[in-house]
Amino acid sequence: MRAFEFEAIGVANRVVVVDDDTLEQAAELAVAEVDALDLACSRFRDDSELVRLNGAAGRPVPVSPLLYDAIETALAAAAATDGVVDPTVGASLRGLGYDRTFELVVSRGPSPQFAFVPAGGWESVELDPDARTVRVPHGVELDLGATAKALGSDRIAAAIAAATGSAVLVSLGGDIAVGGAPEDGWPVLIADDSRAALDSPGPVIVLLAGGLATSSTTVRRWRSGEVELHHVVDPRTGRPASGPWRTASVLGPTCVEANVAATAAIVLGTRAPAFLEQRGLAARLVAHDGAVACTRGWPHS
Repeated sequence: MRAFEFEAIGVANRVVVVDDDTLEQAAELAVAEVDALDLACSRFRDDSELVRLNGAAGRPVPVSPLLYDAIETALAAAAATDGVVDPTVGASLRGLGYDRTFELVVSRGPSPQFAFVPAGGWESVELDPDARTVRVPHGVELDLGATAKALGSDRIAAAIAAATGSAVLVSLGGDIAVGGAPEDGWPVLIADDSRAALDSPGPVIVLLAGGLATSSTTVRRWRSGEVELHHVVDPRTGRPASGPWRTASVLGPTCVEANVAATAAIVLGTRAPAFLEQRGLAARLVAHDGAVACTRGWPHS
């Protein structure tokens, strides 16, 4: 196996192929797709399409196919989870102080104040597929952090597999998608932190198809006064999710589906196992005290 690693969109990214001759092409495709994803979907770049859309004061805005796809994906996730995963949490995150890249949030030190702002409501966002426009109501702010990386992983894995014919694994900040697999599958370390070294302690599973995503409250944390906050928000309240799970790892037919379920599990708390079982999704949930619960189908190393 050959791997290419690069930093972008605030996370560590990795592309792994089985054919040496395809690594360079795979790397170029991955970097180009991530650059396009950042320009379309970033909440922190003044020149991004999403910033322009959020600032349009309720007017319909023509958008690129990529941003339209990303928003459509995010709204489908909201519908599938009854709003538990809601892309209209941009103002919620801004209220908590997550109003710039995470590195800058941490580097400025504890914020003197914060506010809990409920999500604007995903059903208020209007898509026009014929004109390819999006309308976000005035005062509502989209944040695509819950689904855009996973969508990027799915897109990149499919593009590399189609272009090179090589089996490929793509990880964008721990959101993993595969396009084919070697005979013995892809060994994947399960960890709270997507930047964990590959020889870190933890269970290893074998991934043959589909996607794997981990949502965690342990990594993107910051302080506001005496309060510690994190980025997984309950859209109903605007508060960081406070359930029993620090980490949720989910296997799915696609990385997007795995990611949506993992995020929903953190927000749902004690209701997460039933939610996952009802959908037939294999998952591993880690409580704050380190206790582990798995749904049916989760592979054991």
